[in-house]
Amino acid sequence: MTFMEILTALDNFAWGVPMLCLIVGGGLFLTLRLRGLQFRKLGLALRYMWKNEESGHGEVSSFAALCTALSATVGTGNIVGVATAMSLGGPGALFWMVIAACVGMATKYSEGLLAIKFREVDENGHALGGPFYYIEKGMGKKWKFLAVLFAIFGMLVGIMGIGTITQVNGIANAIQNVVDPDMTNIAFTIGGNSYTWAVAITAVVVAALVAAVVIGGIKRISKVAEIIVPFMIVLYFVVALAILVYNAAAIPGAVKAVFRGAFGLDAVGGGVLGAIFVAMQKGVARGVFSNEAGIGSAPIAAAAAQTNECVRQGLVTMTGTFIDTIVVCSMTGITILVTGSLGIEGLEGASITARAFGQGLPWPEQVGSIVLATCLTFFAFTTILGWDYYSERCLEYLVGNRKGILNTYRWGYILAVFIGPFLTLSAVWTIADIVNGLMAIPNMIALLTLNGIVVKETKSYFDRLKRGEIKE
Repeated sequence: MTFMEILTALDNFAWGVPMLCLIVGGGLFLTLRLRGLQFRKLGLALRYMWKNEESGHGEVSSFAALCTALSATVGTGNIVGVATAMSLGGPGALFWMVIAACVGMATKYSEGLLAIKFREVDENGHALGGPFYYIEKGMGKKWKFLAVLFAIFGMLVGIMGIGTITQVNGIANAIQNVVDPDMTNIAFTIGGNSYTWAVAITAVVVAALVAAVVIGGIKRISKVAEIIVPFMIVLYFVVALAILVYNAAAIPGAVKAVFRGAFGLDAVGGGVLGAIFVAMQKGVARGVFSNEAGIGSAPIAAAAAQTNECVRQGLVTMTGTFIDTIVVCSMTGITILVTGSLGIEGLEGASITARAFGQGLPWPEQVGSIVLATCLTFFAFTTILGWDYYSERCLEYLVGNRKGILNTYRWGYILAVFIGPFLTLSAVWTIADIVNGLMAIPNMIALLTLNGIVVKETKSYFDRLKRGEIKE
């Protein structure tokens, strides 16, 4: 067995059926324990998302913390991941993606709540929290090894690919496909691979922009995220909505295809169960990968929020999954279906969504490609920023607030962004994918172990709210 075959086997385990059962099953358990709080309190959560606490402790507003988390989750998975899931699992994969998000909202709620409950805020207002702290402080010192494992996995994910190499590759490819699709302007050749001036310039510009933001720490990252994240989501939403309105006659058929595919109604004979399983597996896997519910990344950002109420921040945190998957991914999926872009030979991944945007409105196809490339660039750029913050906080948990080590890591992260477009090391990407999935194991163990605290804090908050002791 070759090294890549070993890595592929580990990757299949990290994102395989047992892991997905742990994440989705854990989300279903938390949904039952919280009596469907994510459905009952969604309206309140959306109001809290825009209304910050005036006297809360922390580094950034709740909305800024949410935007930081969304910057890492709303990314290429919303464009490429949805198309890939539906290519492999059929239209029904979209249904299971949404189902995974519905139970994942309970998971994200619990993550945000525990992040505030067990965070540490020093005299300078610097906040540090997330799975490593609610594992160590909530479960006890004897479980610290799980906290350390989570922090190591999170740090590696950021520097090795998910936060850097894959994202900047996506940006470079999107820009090249618009300005130099035929690769006529070659800048240089390395190891037999040629790179255009579009890719070279993109590498320099993106690395410089990332450096300008991440050197300022969480406050600068959150300020940039507060501007870019709402803009990019609204832009994508408006274009996708316009496509759906223009193709409104095809929406009933698309919705019908989703439900028929989800329950194998188009399969023949004994293939029904197999069709359901494939749709479920691909939809759930891409859904979890997109919104990161259960992975444990979002609570790292949530811990920095200016709030005194852990339940309030839990509600704000869970809106991230609602926006990422139930809104953005659903619109991508339906857009692909109403434009007939699924199942065309030779199209896969981003090409499927690119065709949907190009063909979905009465405009030149090149215009649709430019719009999608713009969205993809913003999505990937903000993911780079979000994962820098996550991975730095993981490193800080391991080494403490040692500025020299943290600054060295930060510059290494920026370097990884710069060289990312010139790397084709699939092994690096696979390793990053593996450790990203492995982050869920210690995090889900903690969430399930500490579910009693989540339920208790939730009951206490809403009892106090009902008595008028606190205000919405």
